[in-house]
Amino acid sequence: MDFKKIAKDVMELEAKQISIASERLSDDISAAVDMICGLKGKLIVTGVGKSGLVGAKIAATFASTGTSSFFLHPTEAMHGDLGMIGKSDGVLAISYSGESEELIRILPHIKRFDIPLIGMAKSKNSSLGRYSDLFLPICVEKEACPLDVAPTCSTTLTMALGDALAVCLMKKRNFKKEDFASFHPGGSLGKKLFVKTSDIMRIDLPIADEGASLKEAIDIMTHGRLGSVILTDKDGVVKALLSDGDLRRALMREDFTINSLAIDYATKEPKTLNNKNLLASDALVFLEERKIQLLVIVDKNNKPIGVLHIHDLIEAGIR
Repeated sequence: MDFKKIAKDVMELEAKQISIASERLSDDISAAVDMICGLKGKLIVTGVGKSGLVGAKIAATFASTGTSSFFLHPTEAMHGDLGMIGKSDGVLAISYSGESEELIRILPHIKRFDIPLIGMAKSKNSSLGRYSDLFLPICVEKEACPLDVAPTCSTTLTMALGDALAVCLMKKRNFKKEDFASFHPGGSLGKKLFVKTSDIMRIDLPIADEGASLKEAIDIMTHGRLGSVILTDKDGVVKALLSDGDLRRALMREDFTINSLAIDYATKEPKTLNNKNLLASDALVFLEERKIQLLVIVDKNNKPIGVLHIHDLIEAGIR
């Protein structure tokens, strides 16, 4: 049995059903976008079985893209959770047959409070279709299931239509990636858009006077655990940076002595950043472009207030 061909046939059939449905898309899609955008409350998504599972995903997509939404199971609604639906809310109900008993039971109660209802089913003439103020058909010619029974093409189409609604709402609200990141502060995009240099930089700084000996500087470097020491003048202004790399190179010099001035072996006028509010992702680019691992953060007077190590950025998930 050629399972690769079977899998390919299933995917092609589901893609075909979505393509056919896109050509028959109801004009109610525009009205649904306007209705959802006009809600003062939340959009509650409801459904049972496979439709419920898809509905939960649709609600999650709405919630992460600027539409306040949650999933409500019809059975739980009949046992007290119906009170979770407020008069300023709207409902998106999903049932392929349009006749799911648990779902149909709650519809009269939803309509009793004059709550706007968007229905998704295969037929407008179904019970769900008749209750709905706006109707979005999810009819497919056949399921991918060889018995034409298990929801396959129909659930794929339902999810695709939910995604289409979410994207339409994003466009209408001019929802930007900064808005998306605000709902995903722990994600990579959230970190990229919100984490600043000041959130990651170290403020316990290894600093030595520019007149310090190499021996003194090495001691400070060791206790600082950064592999570097910042050398400043009497006013606290950054003059040089002595790194462990500088130290290794110094050891190769014939004139090396442990009592020499540290500044003689240090990098003069090291790269600094005078904007602690710079996004950490931009600071990472700054480091990578200059092929350095450590960046000294300074104030307007060029006095050190922090250091940013590339390893700290990577460990924080900044990419």
